[in-house]
Amino acid sequence: MPGFIDQCATNVSKQPDRLFAQPLAQVPDFAFNEDVVRVFPDMIKRSVPGYPTIVENIGVLAGQFAQPHSVLYDLGSSLGAVTQALRRHVQIDDCRVIAVDNSSAMVERCREYLHAQDSMFQELLPVEVIEADILNLELQPTSLVALNFTLQFIQPEQRLTLLTRIRQALLPGGALILSEKLRFEDNQQHELLGELHIAFKRANGYSELEIAQKRSAIEKVMLPDSLEQHRERLLAAGFSQVVPWFQCLNFASLIALP
Repeated sequence: MPGFIDQCATNVSKQPDRLFAQPLAQVPDFAFNEDVVRVFPDMIKRSVPGYPTIVENIGVLAGQFAQPHSVLYDLGSSLGAVTQALRRHVQIDDCRVIAVDNSSAMVERCREYLHAQDSMFQELLPVEVIEADILNLELQPTSLVALNFTLQFIQPEQRLTLLTRIRQALLPGGALILSEKLRFEDNQQHELLGELHIAFKRANGYSELEIAQKRSAIEKVMLPDSLEQHRERLLAAGFSQVVPWFQCLNFASLIALP
């Protein structure tokens, strides 16, 4: 999705992420509110190594699993980057995308982005954007589910239940694509990749203050798992195979097959 949001959404704010640039007396827990939505494209690009590659290739991979007469889900869709990639790459008859997010600010802005995409491209998959909690969502039979940096914001005790429901909704031959920040069991490896991630943020213009305050805001909200934890949980949910297909520093994406 390189540059797509910047090209198509001229009616949407392109503000740089300066949310944590000034000292805060008390750093609030991170939330996907209107302040975050305004700067989210810049924030995600400067904070998640490999993000554009992951998003674009979710669309490419989805083309191998999407089936006619089925739904494709983007769960935790935020501004709809994955939904946009699905619509560009998947060309299957009678197939549609359902994008779901529980942030009203994200949903509103996502619809604006998708409207801009419609004005630039023809014959895209139809899409429905829903404001809902994915933990309470009744899933339709689906051939592709994307959880792109979403599971890590769900309480750990609720993750297996969600993945089990996704597995039960998946059609034979379908797939779940799961992208997450990872923690590592080996302390030296964990510290090394953590420091390299901080270096990535510095290289993208974040100050030490911004890095520290963002870490404080998100540490109680985003709870990463190890690759082995993901694998074990996915197998426990009923998936038969878990295949890592991408990793950049401490961020990775997996394909889980039913």
